[in-house]
Amino acid sequence: MFKRSGVWWACIRHNGRKIQKSLETSDKKLAKAIEAKIRTAIVEGKYYEKPIERDKTFAQLMDKFMKEHAPKVSDSMQRSYASYLKHLIPYFGDSTLLLVSRKKISGYKVLRKDEGARPATINRELAMVSKAFTLALEDWEWIDGNDKPFSKMSYEKENNVRDRWLTEEEEKRLLESSPGWLREIINFALNTGLRQDELLSLEWNRTNLFRKTILIKKTKNGKPKTVPLNRNAMEVIERKSEEKVRILKNDFVFVSSHGTKIDRHNLRRAFNNAVRRAEIEDFRFHDLRHCFCTKLAQRGVDIYKIAKLAGHEDIRMTQRYSHHCPESLRDGVEALEVDYNLTTMEEKRGF
Repeated sequence: MFKRSGVWWACIRHNGRKIQKSLETSDKKLAKAIEAKIRTAIVEGKYYEKPIERDKTFAQLMDKFMKEHAPKVSDSMQRSYASYLKHLIPYFGDSTLLLVSRKKISGYKVLRKDEGARPATINRELAMVSKAFTLALEDWEWIDGNDKPFSKMSYEKENNVRDRWLTEEEEKRLLESSPGWLREIINFALNTGLRQDELLSLEWNRTNLFRKTILIKKTKNGKPKTVPLNRNAMEVIERKSEEKVRILKNDFVFVSSHGTKIDRHNLRRAFNNAVRRAEIEDFRFHDLRHCFCTKLAQRGVDIYKIAKLAGHEDIRMTQRYSHHCPESLRDGVEALEVDYNLTTMEEKRGF
């Protein structure tokens, strides 16, 4: 038996068959009694479990996923999920969950490659389905452990990791080429490392001018994070707070000329125009986040602290910046230095 989310589960193997079932109780003594009855029924051949997955289709699984799991993640991730479904649903369609095999998944990979999809895109689409199957197994009991086709499945090798950041001269040109409202957003992004959706969704009730912090409630990994504000970011917030008294339509920090939340497409369009005017090549809005992490690394900030500030759940996401921080490595070896005079010691020993 094992416990998951406060509830005991049974995992029984008999004649090569694996049965994994929730015992629907948090009481260990009661759970053991229920498990014993199930084992007895299995041995006597009296245990029958309705194969629910035979009646459930891929489309039904993803519908439940979008209704129950998607609302727990960030708005940008929800939009990504909706985008992935445009490719997944036509291929897997009304197939029952038992028919979603590794062979069928391999066929999907080939199809998406032929359509020109990048390895990272294919992996994100399959990761979404894998999460849905995990929920179907662990929370919804639509399938058992033998019917999860994504276990030990290999993903596509990705070679599209970006590490694009601005030099001081490029950063200056970009800010000078931007209108005032965009300049504030760029400056704030460069000094906080916020993702685009986190920045545009920031509300005043999540800011604390006294503590110089902001709270991001919805992040990419679904966990809230508190971001400290440096002087540059505080200057932006203080200017925006002076404007706030004239804007009563909503509580967003960054708003359009009409006082509404800034549309991400309008932001991207204005940003790309500024990049062109500044004569900067191969630079996207999300790369401002790379600038934030890179600058921290170049100034000797510890890689684990960078991960915390950037909100990286996996330190491997942050390690791409490690080659930028030789000074933080120097601090590491300097920690071993001892404050004594070697010459004096040698004289005392008679050298």
